[in-house]
Amino acid sequence: MITAALPRRPGLRLTALGFGAAQGGNLYRATDDETFAAAVDAAWDGGVRYFDTAPHYGLGLSERRLGAALRGRPRDSYLVSTKVGRLLLPTPGDAHRRDPEGFDVPASHRRVWDFSRDGVRRSLEASLRRCGLDRFDIVYLHDPDEHWPQAVAEALPALTELRDQGVIGAVGAGMNQSPMLARFVRETDVDLVMCAGRYTLLDQHAAHDLLPAARRHRVGVVIAGVYNSGVLAADRPPDDATYDYRPASAALVRRARDIAAICAEHGVTLPEAALAFVRGHPAVVSTVVGLRSPAEATETVRRAATVVPEALWPALHAAGLVGPA
Repeated sequence: MITAALPRRPGLRLTALGFGAAQGGNLYRATDDETFAAAVDAAWDGGVRYFDTAPHYGLGLSERRLGAALRGRPRDSYLVSTKVGRLLLPTPGDAHRRDPEGFDVPASHRRVWDFSRDGVRRSLEASLRRCGLDRFDIVYLHDPDEHWPQAVAEALPALTELRDQGVIGAVGAGMNQSPMLARFVRETDVDLVMCAGRYTLLDQHAAHDLLPAARRHRVGVVIAGVYNSGVLAADRPPDDATYDYRPASAALVRRARDIAAICAEHGVTLPEAALAFVRGHPAVVSTVVGLRSPAEATETVRRAATVVPEALWPALHAAGLVGPA
């Protein structure tokens, strides 16, 4: 599989397709250990060597499962990223309840926002224990939307110190918006950013701020949420498709179907085009897709390898469905 080096950290090469491990934390529904491990195996067999997780995903379950699934493989043969900003504090009295933030796990811990220097170090130490790793290749500030002052004054300096000491490989920020990520790129010493849902066939906001800034400052961009949570994941979007984890409007579904029809005229499916559109931007170093099962992993690897005719993009632009390439 093709890899791309981080412009500022050329020793780190991310595969064009990355494995998103939120589903390993039982996002929305339970997945057993064996199925998730088989998904990692299938992605590995397809050439994927970049894996992304976070404490937030299933209150640490994703980190534990990902570490177990990767165990036994040469550590220098893959990259793992995790995130900081949410500490997990025990709440044993609530363990009989379910997690209220969308993961099908016991509410045995609660998330506490913490972008302090001490919070960053505590979070990383706990993540290393859960994953059973000796280091992380990439660490992102996770959703610092309401925490810019502390994130840039405490969390980011703490991470850059660890990076400069060789404890972690690269430092970044991961968010569901592009304006603040562009600000991180312009004003701080990040190596890469992860942008979820804001550069897709349906939403190109990041093309106007983040992606140009990333190119100017030689910062890599990882795109997540390439299917906008579901509406772009099927060859023909269903009536009950989701967009940004909510029911998609009828207008969005119609637009996605119009895009799908033009894709079909060019011999490709909507999901294949969604992946190709993202990886075509020169600032993008990897596309992370959430994977739950070996079938999903195998199909995603196949989709990512599909060659999409260049004529598709001007056709979509001429139809007023996608911005200019």
